[in-house]
Amino acid sequence: MDDKKIFYDRQQIATRVRELGQEISKDYQGRPLVLIGVLKGAFIFLADLAREIDLDLQIDFIRVASYGDATTTSGTIRLTKPPEIDLAGKDILLVEDIVDTGTTLAWLHQYFAEHKASSVKICALINKFERREEEVEVDYVGFQVNNGFLIGYGLDYAEQYRNLPAIYAVGDVHE
Repeated sequence: MDDKKIFYDRQQIATRVRELGQEISKDYQGRPLVLIGVLKGAFIFLADLAREIDLDLQIDFIRVASYGDATTTSGTIRLTKPPEIDLAGKDILLVEDIVDTGTTLAWLHQYFAEHKASSVKICALINKFERREEEVEVDYVGFQVNNGFLIGYGLDYAEQYRNLPAIYAVGDVHE
């Protein structure tokens, strides 16, 4: 990926994650909160976000497959790792790296509702609108992006580049 350029640097990300943590802490004060990270992309964001939330909370992960090695969704969603925590009666904050088509998050929202979660909200590092197919409400948004392809800070291309410390644009990206 020779044509990548920094789109959000480490400091911008850290500042925004801190702000999200403060907002979530305020909104869930006095309530039991479960952060559910969507693997693999959200693991870095979830780790940083969890340290910025000033509440007792539980953390679990879920894994769904929809992209494979492509830059576009396959349209088929498979649950490959269910959460291990009993979700019934819990306030769930689903933590995702990027909301693109919305298909995966719409599916996950329904999954958590069927498992009788008390509430389900979504926190996404990137809310991207270019290919949105399903209407999903993203309750906590790190950054809004209209279009383009991003890598780094958990975001990948063919399972590479997740370890980059910033978020990089590949080609043209617009906020």
